[in-house]
Amino acid sequence: MDRLEIVEADITTLDVDAIVNAANTSLLGGGGVDGAIHRAAGKELLAECRTLNGCRTGEAKITKGYNLKARHVIHTVGPVYSDGRQGEPELLAACYRNSLALAVENGLKTIAFPLISTGVYGYPLEEATPIALREIKAFLETHPDFERVIVACFSRKAYDLYMQLTME
Repeated sequence: MDRLEIVEADITTLDVDAIVNAANTSLLGGGGVDGAIHRAAGKELLAECRTLNGCRTGEAKITKGYNLKARHVIHTVGPVYSDGRQGEPELLAACYRNSLALAVENGLKTIAFPLISTGVYGYPLEEATPIALREIKAFLETHPDFERVIVACFSRKAYDLYMQLTME
């Protein structure tokens, strides 16, 4: 998996074809990663997002990156965690699959993901991480021409967990 990179970094600073925004259904900005991406990209991102008519949980939409180093932002809406038995794992997996599919459809070759749904949406990191890794690895196995997938971890704990799971 030399095309998968785990980093402890601010996703808004990464120079890739697209960064993934863990958005809310309105796509109009919010807290956490979503707010940080909107602030870094500038008001043009919000203006473009207003034209997209929101996004359903598990789906993904793409915009330009504006003031970011990333050329595009892929917005996906992760599930709010309840108990793990309300379809959350399937919806979280769909976020990764649909974001990666959108990258391919748009001819992109590098993408960076945050830890979707693990912030205010309450998805336990220990449950979300294996889902994310499974989806990313399956994608890379079937897309040999895709150059790189980065997982941008917000904390040392998240980074350490990802690194541990990639070694298994």
